[in-house]
Amino acid sequence: MSQQVPITITTDNKVMSIAWNRPDKKNALTQDMYGAVADALNAADADNGIRVVLITGTKDCFTAGNDLAGFLNNSVGDEAAPVSQFMKAIASFKKPIVAAVNGPAIGIGTTMLLHFDIVVAADSTVFSMPFTNLGLCPEAASSFLLPRLAGYQRAAELILLGEKFDAQQAKECGIINQIASADEYLPVAWEIANKLAAKPPTSLRVSKALLKGQQAEVVEECMQAEGELFTQLVQGPEAREAIAAAMERREPDFSKF
Repeated sequence: MSQQVPITITTDNKVMSIAWNRPDKKNALTQDMYGAVADALNAADADNGIRVVLITGTKDCFTAGNDLAGFLNNSVGDEAAPVSQFMKAIASFKKPIVAAVNGPAIGIGTTMLLHFDIVVAADSTVFSMPFTNLGLCPEAASSFLLPRLAGYQRAAELILLGEKFDAQQAKECGIINQIASADEYLPVAWEIANKLAAKPPTSLRVSKALLKGQQAEVVEECMQAEGELFTQLVQGPEAREAIAAAMERREPDFSKF
């Protein structure tokens, strides 16, 4: 893996581990990072030697979400964009994906979890989907998947308010499966991944496909609709003010809109 792309990818016992590895920036995700992980997932899906993927971050951080420096110049509505390729890869991945999450899991750091199969979070994890705070809308088909998991009222509270919530709330909403200590969340996730890797691979793929049911087409349509609206909003004055305020470390002023 190129040093310019801060992703760590290893394979052990038929499990591919993919780790966001940009701790100095709280694992904020760049287009290169999205592209590298999308490529790794597509390769893993086609590789009979890989049965499970484990996605994690660094010890104290899953990901703070999109890297703001390059955020305004990239669009989730562009199907060729690396972020769009990443979303498609996690939505269509045929094998089990396990996630180990700790620290900040912000924006897409939360919404990507809705596509994974088993998520283990440390009790110190802080989740947030602050799209409305940034003048944006949900992405990664979260406007469809989250109400389906959590119910409309809980989903509306999390998305419309955009406030932080803890691991217990995430578990109650169905976003994560298990809570462990900060010392144990990664070993617990690895134990689950190894258990899955030891099972009949065809049975796992068929069972996952049945569990996903007919939602694949709806998820794809939802991602496209969200992406188009997201692209419009990210180019609008509200998002420009919100993101500028974040980068300038000040409170945004929406009174003029």
